[in-house]
Amino acid sequence: MSKLKEKNWYPWLVVGLLWIVALLNYMDRQLLSTMQAQIGADITELQSAENFGRLMAAFLWIYGIFSPIAGSIADRLSRKWLIIGSLVVWSAVTTAMAWCTTFEQMWWLRATMGVSEALYIPAGLALIAEYHTGRTRSLAVGIHMTGIYIGQALGGFGETLSISMSWQSVFHYLGLIGVGYGLVLMLLLQDKHTLREKALERRQHAATAPGLGSSLRSLFRTPAFWVLLFVFAVPSLPGWATKNWLPTLFNENLDGITMSTAGPLSTISIAASSFVGVLVGGVISDRWLRRDVRGRVYTGAIGLGMMIPALVLIGLGSSIVSLVGATLFFGIGYGLFDANNMPILCQFVPDHLRSTAYGFMNMMGVFAGALITQLMGAWADKGAENLGLTFALLGGVLVIALALELIFLKPKHADMKAEHFQS
Repeated sequence: MSKLKEKNWYPWLVVGLLWIVALLNYMDRQLLSTMQAQIGADITELQSAENFGRLMAAFLWIYGIFSPIAGSIADRLSRKWLIIGSLVVWSAVTTAMAWCTTFEQMWWLRATMGVSEALYIPAGLALIAEYHTGRTRSLAVGIHMTGIYIGQALGGFGETLSISMSWQSVFHYLGLIGVGYGLVLMLLLQDKHTLREKALERRQHAATAPGLGSSLRSLFRTPAFWVLLFVFAVPSLPGWATKNWLPTLFNENLDGITMSTAGPLSTISIAASSFVGVLVGGVISDRWLRRDVRGRVYTGAIGLGMMIPALVLIGLGSSIVSLVGATLFFGIGYGLFDANNMPILCQFVPDHLRSTAYGFMNMMGVFAGALITQLMGAWADKGAENLGLTFALLGGVLVIALALELIFLKPKHADMKAEHFQS
């Protein structure tokens, strides 16, 4: 088994194994957004859109707070076991949600899920980046991200599943599936580098004694990293808004469509188009990089540019054609952008700091998502039209991120090495 990672095909097996983890990651969290009515029938506090927004935001705030810590841990400990531990814990929490009878119980479990899920993304993406060099990195990350979109799409069937088998059963069985898959990862997933190798690299390249403080000083002395934080955070506003509130927008703006239809229609539209976007974006970016070191930056910028008009149309559309069409255009753009975040980070930050760096990026993105999720819940209670207006306004905010990306992100290397970092 120790020789498994030396096989030529093993880097792609890693992507496949983590694809399922990513699917479960987003399916577990997305189901709640489309089962509000069914859960609210048993937990009356969740009949309020504002309370529902608080519940969704609780996960995001905790997730964001722990993301940098999780990233730093993933740069120092076994990424394999962090991934497995994260999966098993959040799956157990999902199962436990089946027994919730109060808002407070649901809130605390969602918060716990935020801690456990925070460990996955920095470790998972960094492990993929370790196994895949510049020639396949964007495509590998893009394929992994399709697992997120498929999980998001399947989460759109929460209302349908909860009607047929109860929302408690949905949480119960999905959690058990995740715990069982953890056993599969124990057998097949391998770290690229041993803990001894990682410790040696930190000692060789850290500016001071190895530790979190050294990592933070190195990162925050890099001007491009500040730009990356902002550019990653701003698109997270509409990104999380579509995840948590697009089903509600479809339900309210399209006459005659129930939530059991609006949920799958909205989530599948986003997921299918983002699926296409990350694959196309991965291929384009990897090829563009061979001709121009800014190829990944340009690919991500094209995605941001597509999202701007799409958000305006999502916010102002009132027909199924305009809403679904705008959602598909947004999803393709978001996929182009999403497939290149970690690969672009790899052009500015060496391997021994990437999980830490992505943890901070994830924190900024999730904080932005928590803020917009909670605000949109409060605004929705004051008038359904406020949801659409918010989506439209978010398109204008993306213009700033697009300008900063094109002006300031000018990598010198296709893959930053430790010896070049801060040189």
